[in-house]
Amino acid sequence: MAKQAIQGGNGSAESQELVRRLTLEIRTLNVCLEDFLHVRAEALGITGTQLAILMALTDLGKNGGAPAGVLAKLMKVDPSFITLHSKALEKLGFIRRKPGIRDARVVQLSLTDKARKRLANIAAQQQEVDQIVFGELGNEELTRLSSRLAALRKRLESARLKAELESGAVSARGWGRR
Repeated sequence: MAKQAIQGGNGSAESQELVRRLTLEIRTLNVCLEDFLHVRAEALGITGTQLAILMALTDLGKNGGAPAGVLAKLMKVDPSFITLHSKALEKLGFIRRKPGIRDARVVQLSLTDKARKRLANIAAQQQEVDQIVFGELGNEELTRLSSRLAALRKRLESARLKAELESGAVSARGWGRR
């Protein structure tokens, strides 16, 4: 019913209320995920932001690491943000920073063995939490939910760009940050 009201473009009070509730639920989920990230990070002696970087690098770094700029794009942050936190993570022994082979200006980031071991230790705990949170959803449902959320994110990004073009402003979360 909400889909029909929203697609119909009638802007009914009911559809606006449904969108408002969905937006609130997504924001609340984000806060819960951030809180959980900080709890996991504290167990490693780092910040939530630094753990997010390590997790993103784990995903990107299957072939020996990833350029800092690619990590910044993935996380939708300014490259200097990655530089600041990767230097701190390097001092803690979690990340290796090396100049790129083809271009020394490009910094290649990779996880150290210490980071891999520490992340593996919390991975077992994460499996228990995943079972609590997602246990009732099967793989097909998780795939469908993930796909729908990714599609929603893409539409939100398009809507943000449209709003920026109309207003002439660039959001703090937009690609215009440098």
